[in-house]
Amino acid sequence: MNRPQVIDVLIIGAGPSGSALAIDLVRRGLDVRIVDRSPHAFDGSRAKGIQPRSLEVLEDLGALDDVLAGGDIYPKLGIHAGPIGVPWKMFPHKEATPDVPYPNTWLIPQFRTDRALHARLGELGREVEFGKELTELTQDGDTVVAKVVGADGVEEIVARYAVGADGGSSVVRKQLDIGFAGTTDEAERVLIVDASVSGLARNRWHMWPGLGGKLIGACPIPDSDMFQWMIRLTPDEKPPQEIGAIIDRIHSHTRNRHIQLHEIHWKSVFRPNIRLAEHYGRGRVFLVGDAAHVHTPAGAQGLNTGMQDGYNLGWKLGQVLAGADPALLDTYEAERQPIAAGVLGLSTEKWGGIAKLDPSSMKRGKDEQQLSLTYYGGPLAPADSGGTSTLHVGDRAPDARLLGADGAETRLFDLFQGPHFTAIAYGPGAARDLELLDWPTTGAPLKRLTGGSAAGDGRTFSDPKNTLRSAYGLTGDTLLLIRPDGYIGHIATRDFLTTTQTAARAMTP
Repeated sequence: MNRPQVIDVLIIGAGPSGSALAIDLVRRGLDVRIVDRSPHAFDGSRAKGIQPRSLEVLEDLGALDDVLAGGDIYPKLGIHAGPIGVPWKMFPHKEATPDVPYPNTWLIPQFRTDRALHARLGELGREVEFGKELTELTQDGDTVVAKVVGADGVEEIVARYAVGADGGSSVVRKQLDIGFAGTTDEAERVLIVDASVSGLARNRWHMWPGLGGKLIGACPIPDSDMFQWMIRLTPDEKPPQEIGAIIDRIHSHTRNRHIQLHEIHWKSVFRPNIRLAEHYGRGRVFLVGDAAHVHTPAGAQGLNTGMQDGYNLGWKLGQVLAGADPALLDTYEAERQPIAAGVLGLSTEKWGGIAKLDPSSMKRGKDEQQLSLTYYGGPLAPADSGGTSTLHVGDRAPDARLLGADGAETRLFDLFQGPHFTAIAYGPGAARDLELLDWPTTGAPLKRLTGGSAAGDGRTFSDPKNTLRSAYGLTGDTLLLIRPDGYIGHIATRDFLTTTQTAARAMTP
């Protein structure tokens, strides 16, 4: 039998992590397949909060419009104590600023997020191959061979790299024999139900706390008559299955018999696993999302962290496939594993606080929004790297509002959008050296931008309102190199050409 044609990357799992990665790779012109063992796209609301940083990622990937159309801002909590409902602002509502265009966590059921990503992938000419289950994975020094079983039988797929995005029970992780350290509390279970509901106001995320950690929550799903119910089960409780038994369980806890469930759209029993993969890959195979880390649902962190795993890995795979040093792929685990470890601690603390009826555990703020996550101190952003008055190498690159030479306003993020690196020269000295910067002809291209405080002096962009200068802490000539994933790859305030060239060498062919 002839060996199948070798593709660039095989992705196993079509949830948000795998789908975001697939979009990023396909837009780089790579030959990608994405398979999923499920017969169709996920139908549940499960992970329903998209954080501000992930909204920026979705904008870059071209899927943001669908996500915004399918969701809304979070309502206030309504904490019920007997017949009294106390409003509680879980998320402080913020106005957009030049540097943070999407400051609020977005409420959208996961099935809509998945479909937005799949639709974007379809626009790029790729489709998820549902109903194909991985059964075996082997690799050598050059390729990965995956055996998948589908309706047409067994198929052998050969790829230069493979990525497991196949969830907490990841077959890929098990095939790689990578440990999944952490805990699973079998006594701690939550019944999650998506149901059409009447008799309950839709302007609140309702919470009915109880002694001993008992809790029922009901969050309205935008543009529907559904709520996502979270029913914390007692250790020996058998989860109710039929709609009548679920209604009885809700009535007995809430004491509100006006609440009626009319149709169950999806339900699942959730166990709060708290686990982190010992490694994020082995050889030519990598893990993203829940295959690498699983969290409690508190704080809406899991989906967001997973999607940003794929966003970090995508450009690195593209660069290595174009000829960059394969050591670049080692930075994926080095950068993302500490992020997941921190998120695990945050969501675990929040979950424990909810059980103790700690009001602070219900507050959400800067930590959850993932805007301040940084790779500073990692292999691509050593602690002795340059910085400005507000930013380090490895930090998220903020947005800004600029004017082009034609006087039209543009956002910096619009200029970042795409699979390229971006270099920003602020000041004439940096601009001169940027023109001399040598950039490889293979791999991600470089977009060169020059800016300053006023138009008309030969610079491409001006910053009349100082949004760039303020957000980036610029006090003089500066050359900034922005990675394709929107993090700062280098900051030069002197020796612009030589230091930027050196930094780029670690990330380019």
